[in-house]
Amino acid sequence: MKASANLYGLIETAKANGLEPFTYLRHLFEKIPAAQTVADFEALLPWSLNPDMTPKAKPTL
Repeated sequence: MKASANLYGLIETAKANGLEPFTYLRHLFEKIPAAQTVADFEALLPWSLNPDMTPKAKPTL
């Protein structure tokens, strides 16, 4: 249950920052194994990404 809540939190935070969730998660899971410092992990947060790194989320109605 906690894992589901964590994943849902990542998805919603990605959407709130204008990122497409699947693309953000794929980027995150590809890059996180190489992260070693706090700065490395902070660079993977949705609000730290360059907007061109992942497509924008489609607006919801």
